[in-house]
Amino acid sequence: MGRNWAIVVGINNYNNLQQLKCAKRDAEAMETWFQDEARFDAVLKFTEDSPTIYQVDIYKANPPIPTQPTYGNFRRFLRANFEKPLLETGDNLWFFFAGHGCRENDRDYLMFLDSDPGDVEHTAIPIDYVTQRLRRSGADNVVLFLDACRNEGGRGGLGIGKEHPGVITFYSCSPQEKAYEIEALNQGSFTHVLLEALRIQGEGNCATVERLNQHLYNSVPELNRRYNQPRQTPYTVVDPATKLHLILLPKQATLKDVAILKTDAFEAEVEGNLELAEQLWIRVLAVSSADRQAINAIKRIGSGQGQPIPHPNPETVISSTTQPVTSSRGDTPTPKNQLPIFQFEIITVNDRGKEIRRDKRQAEYFTENLGNGVTLEMVAIPGGSFTMGALENEEGSTDDERPQHQVTVQPFFMGKYPITQAQWRVVAALPKVERDLKSDPSFFKGDRLPVECVTWYDAVEFCARLARKTGRDYRLPSEAEWEYACRAGTTTPFHFGETITTDLANYRGTDIREYKWSGSYGNAPKGEYREQTTPVDSFPPNAFGLYDMHGNVWEWCQDTWHENYQGAPTDGRAWLSENENDNDNYYRLLRGGSWVNNPDYCRSAYRGRDDPFLDNYTIGFRVVCFVAPRTK
Repeated sequence: MGRNWAIVVGINNYNNLQQLKCAKRDAEAMETWFQDEARFDAVLKFTEDSPTIYQVDIYKANPPIPTQPTYGNFRRFLRANFEKPLLETGDNLWFFFAGHGCRENDRDYLMFLDSDPGDVEHTAIPIDYVTQRLRRSGADNVVLFLDACRNEGGRGGLGIGKEHPGVITFYSCSPQEKAYEIEALNQGSFTHVLLEALRIQGEGNCATVERLNQHLYNSVPELNRRYNQPRQTPYTVVDPATKLHLILLPKQATLKDVAILKTDAFEAEVEGNLELAEQLWIRVLAVSSADRQAINAIKRIGSGQGQPIPHPNPETVISSTTQPVTSSRGDTPTPKNQLPIFQFEIITVNDRGKEIRRDKRQAEYFTENLGNGVTLEMVAIPGGSFTMGALENEEGSTDDERPQHQVTVQPFFMGKYPITQAQWRVVAALPKVERDLKSDPSFFKGDRLPVECVTWYDAVEFCARLARKTGRDYRLPSEAEWEYACRAGTTTPFHFGETITTDLANYRGTDIREYKWSGSYGNAPKGEYREQTTPVDSFPPNAFGLYDMHGNVWEWCQDTWHENYQGAPTDGRAWLSENENDNDNYYRLLRGGSWVNNPDYCRSAYRGRDDPFLDNYTIGFRVVCFVAPRTK
């Protein structure tokens, strides 16, 4: 289904910049993969010695295309050929760039053959201009691979890291890092791993955006380490979030990949995003050309018949896709056999804490009636795999956050907020299971403030009483579940991005000089110190719809303390000591930081610990469960 088209750019011999050794070869290697292995319909290559293109199927009626990668040639190519749609529904457009990149006045640029580093704005091409033009192609899916940010014989630079809605973008390195060439391989490390990933067959293949992202994220740093190069951490931006499950390589896709994509397609259709639904159904057909559900769905969408057939196995559906708000309350109508959906906005910031993006998201949830007019909202968290822990170069990280390791987490439900004082009072009034609970333990008072001054054992008792009342398996999250839920698909230190500000979370934004603790993180400014907890819905949520995952109060987890992740479980379960009296494993895990802590304590990967009998005005908790109520 559909055509595949690629644009490839590789530049070694810059007029005004440090020469590169492998960029041109990287582009040629990608061209070979596109043409000979992936069998793309058309590939346009821009290198120093590429011949002028006189005819490509897509461009029959257009004038010849000069392919020497100068600023003027490439900008003219984008302007002249992407003014109106040239591709069709189901088509895919891939763009690969190997060369220098830089950042100027908050914009990210690709540097071409004659770009002047002293006049970037007039001689280099902004990435957002490239993506804007490529999106006009009419292709359903636009996929970018940017092996840029290169200078001084390596592939370093100021960082290409701006996000582009509607485009899947694979970056060769994080904004604070450099990307490198490995002379022994005669390739850039990112491109080398990318080509390896695209060629993997059978189990462990990289057919989907999600798996390709994980492979790049794990393998590029390892390759650099093996060849004594500094760390380089690729990352991926996917919008909408549903395209994380997009099948890039249909011939390598599994039945599970198709099933997940079908789920996303059904959800997009139910939610009224018919354009996205049609794109996803077409990708299903690319793998399974006779799939009757996909065929019927595309016919249904094309005829404007509206609602789809009932979703398969609706009780397990968990969504987190970008959609417009459809009511003043932020709720959407609940289709039959589905949980209700709430809608919210997420914020992404750059390394200086400046907002660079605001997206609408939605998630499924159910509401637990606790009594006395008090409810508990439980948000559906999709299952998946993630890399747990911190890189060595993450600011503020310590050895107990390593080694990074892959963890697979099953779907579950998590409290939308930390447990509030109003919720605590109602549950604390229920019959005792193992131990007594204070009705009002908190130091700071307020129904919408998080409960604090509760021990780990108090939190476990709360869960036991709640479970007995509701018949559902309420408990504390495992440490892995907590970090997975906090990150919500991100790999940055915070789910907001590379840094955090006190406009986004409640933590100490001022310095503590005697301990040399900074009130700022990275290049972000310092902020305020509120000196107390704040209402649980005061700040923006993450992409799963969870609030207060950074700051406000520490949150107890099930796990006993271990000094590092050597031997840690990889299936998301709690890591418990066989002998809780061991000094090394007596303490219990705390996550998220609090109102009194500086920002590096609030990172997604930061691990706190304390005596399970400690009650402190910085410590609270939230709950998880696996069983959602059945809908009628």
